[in-house]
Order: sequence, then C-alpha cells, then structure tokens
Amino acid sequence: MSAPNENKTLPGLPVDLRGKRAFIAGVADDNGYGWAIAKSLAAAGAEIVVGTWVPALNIFESSLRRGKFDESRVLPDGSLMEITKVYPMDAVFDSPEDVPEDELVESVKQDFGSIDILVHSLANGPEVSKPLLETSRYGYLAAISASSYSFISLLKHFVPIMNPGGSSISLTYIASERIIPGYGGGMSSAKAALESDTRVLAFEAGRKHKIRVNTISAGPLRSRAAKAIGFIDMMIDYSLANAPLQKELSAEEVGNTAAFLASPLASAITGAVVYVDNGLNAMGVGIDSPIFANLDIPKDN
Repeated sequence: MSAPNENKTLPGLPVDLRGKRAFIAGVADDNGYGWAIAKSLAAAGAEIVVGTWVPALNIFESSLRRGKFDESRVLPDGSLMEITKVYPMDAVFDSPEDVPEDELVESVKQDFGSIDILVHSLANGPEVSKPLLETSRYGYLAAISASSYSFISLLKHFVPIMNPGGSSISLTYIASERIIPGYGGGMSSAKAALESDTRVLAFEAGRKHKIRVNTISAGPLRSRAAKAIGFIDMMIDYSLANAPLQKELSAEEVGNTAAFLASPLASAITGAVVYVDNGLNAMGVGIDSPIFANLDIPKDN
C-alpha cells in the first residue's frame, strides 16, 4: 500500500515536495483556490499548515473533525490530505500597522521551527459591488490593506523562518490590467498593487533570503468567495465563449500550478505573473459579440 502523500508523478521529473512544509493563509472552506493549492502541495508530499479567517475558524475546524471535508480531502493516491495545524488569522484591520502576523509567525516558529512554502490566498473588499467612481476612501484602503498589503506583511514576518530556496505564492486576477465591470470597490487596484509588489518582493526576498515570489492570475471559479461578488456565473460563461480553451477552469489546475511553482522545477522562476485561465488573458476581443457572427471562428469540438 502506498504511503500517504507519496508522489505519484512520472519518474525522472517529479514535482516532489516531500520534506517541505507549507503555510497556506486564507483557507476557510473546501471549495476555493486556497484549499486546492493545499491539496496539490499535499499530493506532492508537503506537510500542510493553514491559517483561517477568525470568524470561520470554528466552523472550519468542526467540519474537519466531523469528516465533512473528507470527500474533498482525497488525494490522487487515495489517501486523505492531512492538515497538521490550523491557526486563526485575519487580514482586515483599521490600518496596515495593526495586522499582527508577528504573533502568528511566532506560534508557527515555536510549533515547527521553519517553513518552505508560503501561500497568500486572502482578499477582501467591503465595497466590491460598488463602481470605483463610487468607492469611498475607507472601502478603497480596506481593499488594498486586506488584499495586497497583507501579502507584504505576511511575507515580511514569515521570511525569517523560511528556509533558503523557499517559495511564496499569491493569487491575483485579470482585473489588475483589464477592465472587468462589476469588480469594484478598489479590488482591481488591489490586484494591480499585488502584482507590482510581487516583482519588488521577488527582488528583495530573492537577494536577501533566496526566496522566490510569484503570483497566479487565476480565472473565474464557482467558489463561495467569488459568488459574493455577484456575477461569477456570467464571467465563467464569458470565459467559456471567448477563451482559447473552451472548458471551465478547475481549482485543481490552479493548485497544480502552485505545486510546480513551489517545487525545484521552478527554481529560476520569480517575480512572475503566471496565468491559469484557459488563455483568456491573451484575448483582445470578445468573439461572442454579434459583430463577429459572420466570421469563421474555430469552435471546440
């Protein structure tokens, strides 16, 4: 019988994270990108530690204990993903200086000593449903603080306990560089800041600590968090109609990309925005427009 988390990839060039420890910040349920990344890292052999939003902590831990996530925890080898420990954490505070990641990191240091992989899966915009033109200063700064500054603060505090050669990964969205009506409240600005910060942090963390820093620009997913925005189904339909690959994106595809970026196979990749969106980012027009009705456009068979 196979050992839990034993690597099942083809021999010769495996995504092998055995002996590595990952901290995933922002896992609150079993259907978002944070959970999918945790699963892919676990499937590659990594030990999984998570930070969960405080209001969701009790429900999350209770669901784990009662087996409600067992079906979602199944790995490719048939074993269940093990989460070694769950820590309470938050990213929404009145000012960036109030974010207490130092307490969290001290707890992780005392419990484990060090980590190798840091994943930032945190985002919040209290006025995301408002157009940018109607966003208040409070809503705008709250989106920036929770969705982009939190990554700077998290990495700043975790870097001292990250092993050289480690990897840090965050999640961004195409609204950082393209207009996505409905994705408001300063969230598009926050994602643009996150991508810019990724490049700067890649230089600083790379030079000082030999840590790689990348971000994944993921396509739309029917997660609970995304449904709060209110138009996720429309964005998925749009992607199906217009992306080069006409299929719905799975959370696992994003998780597998994160596992690759965290592995030695990506040892020379840092400061990058990696698109995992079926190629939608490459499109310049929406080909489902009636204007293109008479154009001979290849369709997925």
